[in-house]
Amino acid sequence: MSKVEVFVGDITQLDVGVIVNAANSQLSGGGGVDGAIHEAAGYRQLQEACAVFGGCPTGDVRLTPGFNLPAKAIIHAVGPIWRGGEQGEPDALRSCYRNTMVVAAKEGFESVGFSAISCGVYGYPHELAVAIAVDEVVLYLAEDPTIKKVIFCCFSEEMADLYRKYLKEARYDAG
Repeated sequence: MSKVEVFVGDITQLDVGVIVNAANSQLSGGGGVDGAIHEAAGYRQLQEACAVFGGCPTGDVRLTPGFNLPAKAIIHAVGPIWRGGEQGEPDALRSCYRNTMVVAAKEGFESVGFSAISCGVYGYPHELAVAIAVDEVVLYLAEDPTIKKVIFCCFSEEMADLYRKYLKEARYDAG
């Protein structure tokens, strides 16, 4: 059975196969987690790798090397901007998590570190976003045993508590 953990700290320090960047559609390295990942990976080389794609639509993902990170690779997931929940935001966020898991498994990564997609400047309500994240990851892990470990990397203890709550409701124990 795959293991799901909750961690409070710096995603750029996770020693996993792949980390997930909460990216913008230009893959241009904005603020928050996106900026921190670009900085830690090596801004110029990550920018060059991202430029090849010409952007990424909301709900989709792109894979680049991890460069200077402990993680071997980065999956850039473009989450939706919250506009009240009636403009396809839940489906787009679900798509980010599902597509990330599919790409990670296809590439043979056994461990994934997720940032909280769309929970920063994109304004997605945390409780709603975490419920979707946990639901999609747990569903995927039940279908495909390739990924052995998933870490939800949180920026605060309050956010970590939300992940723990939803993992418990899904009957998934998280450390």
